[in-house]
Amino acid sequence: MSKVEVRGKFVDKGERKALKDINAYGCHVIHVLEDSAHPKFTYSIGIEQTSGQPELIVAGLKSEIAHFMVNEYNRRIKEGERFEPGQRASGFIEGFDVEFRLVHKSHYRDYFGWAFWLYKGDNFRVFQVVWPTTSGIWPWETGASEWYLYVQPLLDRPVS
Repeated sequence: MSKVEVRGKFVDKGERKALKDINAYGCHVIHVLEDSAHPKFTYSIGIEQTSGQPELIVAGLKSEIAHFMVNEYNRRIKEGERFEPGQRASGFIEGFDVEFRLVHKSHYRDYFGWAFWLYKGDNFRVFQVVWPTTSGIWPWETGASEWYLYVQPLLDRPVS
């Protein structure tokens, strides 16, 4: 991949696209495929840079739904709405509230490689948007299946 100089630094095509999206939309959305240690997940980069609000990660949902959720969060942030850890909000998944949780920094290296690139380290915050099952069960409640706990690990807790 060829690199081009942008603001005194050399960046490749993917990095240029990310910077272009951040400048145009306030964020760039990244989808990561499932591997042996992690479920599939989607996260933003650029929201904290452009709005001062935490980035967002969505684990375990189809990429189209997760992408919508990131864009909806970004849109609402740009319109002045603010979210707090533990806050529940509607409008992200039809028929269900979601809950915002502040991701513990011990998860950053495993989940946010592009954010490390953009912020030149771990000087950023991330909300995990947690979604309930279609039965209304949250990951911390009795009745949460092993599958559900795998596809949506709670990232507000330190790595053990």
